[in-house]
Formats: sequence, C-alpha cells, structure tokens
Amino acid sequence: MALRLFNTRTRTVEPFRTREPNHARIYVCGLTPSAEGHIGHARSFLFFDVLRRYLEHPRNGYRVTYVQNVTDVDDRSIATAKLEGTTYDRIVARYYGAFKASMHRLGVREPDAEPYATHYVPQIVVMIAELIERGYAYASEDGVYYRVARFPRYGALSGKNVDELLVGARIAENEHKDDPLDFALWKFARPDEPSWPSPWGDGRPGWHIECSAMSRALLGVPFDLHGGGYDLIFPHHENEIAQSEALMDAPPMAVMWAHGGLLNFDGRKMSKSLGNFEPLSNLLERHDPLAIRLLFLSTGYRKPMNFTEDALAGATSALAKLRRGYETLQRSAVIFEAVEKAESVATYRERFFDALDNDMNTAGALGVLFDLVSDVAKDPDVEARRDAAALLAEALGLFGIGALLDPPPEQAAAVIDRSIVDRLAQRLGDAVHLNGAGPEAAIAAIVEARNAARRAKDFALGDRLRDALAAEGVELHDAKDGTTWTRAGA
Repeated sequence: MALRLFNTRTRTVEPFRTREPNHARIYVCGLTPSAEGHIGHARSFLFFDVLRRYLEHPRNGYRVTYVQNVTDVDDRSIATAKLEGTTYDRIVARYYGAFKASMHRLGVREPDAEPYATHYVPQIVVMIAELIERGYAYASEDGVYYRVARFPRYGALSGKNVDELLVGARIAENEHKDDPLDFALWKFARPDEPSWPSPWGDGRPGWHIECSAMSRALLGVPFDLHGGGYDLIFPHHENEIAQSEALMDAPPMAVMWAHGGLLNFDGRKMSKSLGNFEPLSNLLERHDPLAIRLLFLSTGYRKPMNFTEDALAGATSALAKLRRGYETLQRSAVIFEAVEKAESVATYRERFFDALDNDMNTAGALGVLFDLVSDVAKDPDVEARRDAAALLAEALGLFGIGALLDPPPEQAAAVIDRSIVDRLAQRLGDAVHLNGAGPEAAIAAIVEARNAARRAKDFALGDRLRDALAAEGVELHDAKDGTTWTRAGA
C-alpha cells in the first residue's frame, strides 16, 4: 500500500504523489516569533517531522526538500518591540532562539531551508508587481491590496462562501481598500516602524504574500505539499492560493495540503488570561521530551487534542513499557509459561506500515508496537524476538523516539568492565553457569535463572542471585512483562 494523506484541497484521502520522481518538495508555515512558543506550535511541527522521516524511509524512498519559514516582521513583533523599548529583530531573535532550542530538545530536525521574510523582500516586491500588472492588485493610500473579487476560486480551500464572508465585513477607518475582503500585500511605512523600498512607497510586506513569494522562490510552483496548522486554512492559506495561482498558467499552487488539528490545554484554548498557558521551554524542563512526542503520536494528526498532565503521565508510562518490552525482546532466553507462538514479525511489520500509509495513522501504528512487545516477548523463538526488537528500534527511530532504546550511561559503563563476569562466577559457583559469557549476557543469564527459581518457588536461590547482582551495583526491576536491570541509583 502506498502512502495516502487527507488533502484539504480536495477533501479526500488520496495517494501521495510527487511531480518529480522520488523528490518531495514541502513547504510548512513556520513561527511568527513575537512571544513564547507553546505546545500547540510543537504539535504541528512534530507531525511534519514524522511525515518527513517517513517519506525518507526506505519504504517510500523520497529525497525531501523541506522548507519552513520564519515570519520575522509582523504587527505583533513590532508591537512587542515598542512595548519593551527595543527593535523587532531583537524580539524575533530572542523568541525564535528559545523555540529552536525547544525543537532541538524534542528531536525535530532542522529544515532544509529556513527563509526569513525580510530576506525575501525583493522577491515579494516582484510578485506584487506581477499581481498589479495582471489586475489582481492595486495601490491605495495606505498600501497595496489584493482584489479578492478578481479571483473566482476564492474560498475553495476553506469551503467558505464569498457572499457569506461579506455579511458583516467592514473596512476599518485606517484602511483604504475597494472591498472589505481585500487584504494587504504591502503596508506603507509608519513612523518608527521598519520599512523597505518599493515602487509604490517604502513599507513592509503583508503576512500572506511572504509565504507565496518564499515558496515560489525556493520550491517553484506547483510544489508537492503545503502544510500548517488547522487555524491557517483561512485566511492565510486561502490568501496564499489567491496570490500564487493568479500568476500560474496551470494551478494548483500545491498539489496537496495537509493541516494538523487544534490543541487545547486542560480543555480550553491556551491563553495567558485564562491561566492555562505555559511556555514550551518551561514544559520541557518538567517533562521528558520523548513523552511529549509519544503523546502527540497517540492521537491522529488531524483530530483536535486536549493536552493534560494526566495524559502526559500516561505517555511516560507507555514509554517505560516500550523500553521494557525492547529489553525483553533482546534477551537470549526467556522463561514463561508455555505460550502459543506469536504471529510472524513480518505480519506486525505489515500492520505497522499499513497504519502509517493510511493517512499517517500514528495512533494505530503505536498500537501495533504495543501488540508486538506484548505478544512476541513471550515467543520461545529467539530469532523471532530479535527480529521484533529490530522492528521496534526501526519504528521508534522513524517516530523520532529511538533514543528511548539507548542504554543508560550507567548501564553502558557496567558492561564495559568484563571483570564483573569473573566476580559473579566466584559469588555464585555452580548456581549459574556463565560459560565465558560477556558482561551483559552474564547479567541476563542470572536474571533469567532468578526468574526460573522464583517460578519454582526456590526463593532462597532467587534472593541469592539478586544479592550477587546487587553486590556488583546491578539493581533489578520486576514488572508483569519481565525483569529489567539498571545500575544502582540510576
């Protein structure tokens, strides 16, 4: 099955195809850094990070060019700068720097291109001039506006009707445009605001034209996929289409549009006034970034989601279960009650990727992984468990949480010292035959022997095996799906 995604433009789930063989060109609307980034921003960028990883996975084999812009001049960043007595670029540097650090902690990969709007003013000016020449834009007293009535497909992406939009629409006193729906392409300079030269007068670009110009400059049009949050469909993406497709001989601007669902915090829209807003950087100080990634993977990317501390605690527990399952799958032998042989690992692999191919159903794919660690961990076939461990590592790497399976530094240090095997052999004598095993294999063998002793109700031997490991700084952790170990105090 090939990857299929819900295309907002056509309102259907359809196969992902690219215009250029094996090359996916993607543009995602980035941050407007005028305040602290929050978890809602993170959800959108985390999804596109996973989509990008999957497109590059050998199953799909795409070379991906991923562009994510920065709206670095905006009414809000200018207002914040005035309030704080500084400049807009310093506001952007502060907040975007903090957001980039948070993205790094969350394991979100860097874009291939990260255009700043102010670096593309010449391309923006050229595009506005083309729109004026073709009759889609006009200059007025306070700037240059796009003439919405000139574009018959306006509203097609969002499903909004132009006549309905006009009901109640008004032209503000400080605006000089022909129609209430017309929107600004260029805003003439105001006192104490940043500006750039243009044929119509010094000023700065409107928000919507920035993305149209940057995507055209870096990807060309049409390109394969345009993404962003659900809240950007109207008016931002609707306006991008109007600007870009007015200059194209063969629309669409983007073949496919993908939008992530909205996120609430404790059941309400995030707002400082409601007291439920927390900067993303603060949240990452209190919680495991991998748990945040897993939490978002647990809900379909298009669905609304409610972020709560309880949900995050559940994701943290789920991480631990995956980690324990992986350790169990890696063992050379496992002592369990007689069980039926699990499904072949190939079947789990097929189910996992079928879920992703079905509109990036990460929740369903995660469910397959939990089935895998629950079922195959009890399979007496050593090779089946090793194959399952490899599939789990591959899948978690694709999800950006592969670091979960890295051994803790303390545990890694323990297995380097091979003398631990000799000391354990001296302590245990004939109780366990280690037969020249390496450190990690020796610990696993003792753990398994202890499990067997406990099942046989030989608690004295079980305690002796546990105490021998404890004397070497190895601490055991018993759970219903097996026993794991760490260095004491880790």
